[in-house]
Amino acid sequence: MNFEENFTRSKITRRDMLAKMGTGLVAITVSSVWGQISPSQARAKGVALRNLTTVEGRTLEALGDILLPGASEAGIAHYVDDQLSRENPLFVLKYMDYVGSYTEFYKQGLQSLERQSLANHGQPFDTSTLEQKVALVREISQKNPDGWSGPPAPLFYFVTRNDAVDVYYGTTRGFEKLAIPYMAHIIPPQKW
Repeated sequence: MNFEENFTRSKITRRDMLAKMGTGLVAITVSSVWGQISPSQARAKGVALRNLTTVEGRTLEALGDILLPGASEAGIAHYVDDQLSRENPLFVLKYMDYVGSYTEFYKQGLQSLERQSLANHGQPFDTSTLEQKVALVREISQKNPDGWSGPPAPLFYFVTRNDAVDVYYGTTRGFEKLAIPYMAHIIPPQKW
């Protein structure tokens, strides 16, 4: 499927989603036994990941915190995992003309990042030092490191960075951090 077909097939565009978030008509949520909750609530309640393994979730959280400190606590792993279950996910990836499986894109990227960390530093990405994580993320932002076997590393970096921004700023607290008034049509009963 090419970009135009993918764009046309989409029921809601990323721009529409962001515009509606600005007016309070859409919120980033995760499906759970408690109903629709925020990704940070899903993380705090220990909602099990359905598409990513526990190791992949930890790796994604550690990557998220390097890309945007606080993305882990905001629930990046739960956000991505939940979106992978949706027919029409809100990923920026769908606008990148990527034709493969989104689940495989994330799994292969996270597994490649993990293998790269083990090869470079002898330990998993999530337990590497801050300096080691930053150096590896800097490398994947520019090129495929030697031995990288996942999707193009710069694309993986770009997509996961956008996921971190979406989950971190796509909430009422995120709006407050940006000093933008949250103007919901219906104010949620509690802050996300």
